[in-house]
Amino acid sequence: MADYTVRLAHALRDEVDPVLVTASEVATGPGRGEVSGSADVFSSVVDLRGIGWGPRAVPAAARGLRRAAPDVVHVQFAPSAFGFSPAVGLLPALTGRRVRWLTTLHEYGWWSWPSWPPAWAWRRCERGIGGRRATARWDRETLLLGPRSAGLVVTNPEHAAMVRGRLGVEPHTIPLPPNVAPACERASVAEAPRSAGRASADAQPADRDRRARARADLRRRIGGHPDDPVLVFFGFVHPVKGVRYLLDALAMLAVDHPGLRLVVAGGFTSRALPAPEADAFRRELAGHARAAGVADRVTFTGHLPAAEVSRVLLGADACVLPFTAGVTGRSGALAAALAHGVPTVVTAADPPDPDLADGRTVVVVRGVRDPVPLAAGIRRVIADADLRAAVAAGGRALVAERDWPAVAQAHLRLYQRLVAAEGR
Repeated sequence: MADYTVRLAHALRDEVDPVLVTASEVATGPGRGEVSGSADVFSSVVDLRGIGWGPRAVPAAARGLRRAAPDVVHVQFAPSAFGFSPAVGLLPALTGRRVRWLTTLHEYGWWSWPSWPPAWAWRRCERGIGGRRATARWDRETLLLGPRSAGLVVTNPEHAAMVRGRLGVEPHTIPLPPNVAPACERASVAEAPRSAGRASADAQPADRDRRARARADLRRRIGGHPDDPVLVFFGFVHPVKGVRYLLDALAMLAVDHPGLRLVVAGGFTSRALPAPEADAFRRELAGHARAAGVADRVTFTGHLPAAEVSRVLLGADACVLPFTAGVTGRSGALAAALAHGVPTVVTAADPPDPDLADGRTVVVVRGVRDPVPLAAGIRRVIADADLRAAVAAGGRALVAERDWPAVAQAHLRLYQRLVAAEGR
């Protein structure tokens, strides 16, 4: 959430005057802080460090918001971002009804506080017996945030349906942009309007040159031969991401592809996996790779800057995302892989995401936590150049309109609408 918040504020820097309310470390420039570069983006910061997001945070945050007097308070909501504390959901009760709330539900439909009441009890609490209330007064996940927000934002149709059914309101859908954009796009975004025609003519040769350089650089970096096929996993390395099954699939594929390599590009530590657990999981995966006989084929990079991630994605033959719950369009890592034009293998979600069509936008593996179908899906990509080209083009087209300028404009329209509505 920190990265998303900073990127959104940066994309809106010429249109809004953003104030940050955070309990995370605020860095003054690019670095290793959780909210890197914040001081250059936000006009002021309500700093809750040392307080966290427990009960004491709510009055402190409310006081900071009253001092800042923003036109809109926009909450980026995910339980993990607030340390699984429900306290943030009580903020609307302390700031008064004149505050315009907008809440983006990055995670929704799986958590409740407290956790012990059954679903039927929550439904009665939210909408009344038989759903007689048109809209909810309380939400099991966001408490007062969802019901009292003047607008709700979701990133995917699945969450939109949940909000519709549970809260009785129609949310705004703004898909997730890639969490890492291709390096060439980041470098040229300011020049895009006046160089669009030339860029269109030169795109294919320039793209081929970038990929060729990235391909050679990546193989030198991992000690591979120029023609070795290289797979990449990108994202936080957590147990639910299925990397251990990817290691098993790699062992199966190595029999027929002796030069095959895997780059696991991403850090282990996050709010969802604190440092002690992250270190233990990294050791577990390294041991799993040794036991599977593929330790010499696997490179764990740890956290990488965005530019380096971009070069890894451009240099890989395929990206593999073997999530244990399946992959949907909610994944920023998926969007990044597709934006880079790298053929991507994903495990199927239940229900499946209709945008992730096998052979058109991705290669879909029917089965999770199982290296056998995963190896079969990867084998299809390695063996079939036409398939690689088709899913690379289809995946890129799928996320073509999901860049940060488009996301920023969608948010700006929402902010303007909320402010205008208050004035009527």
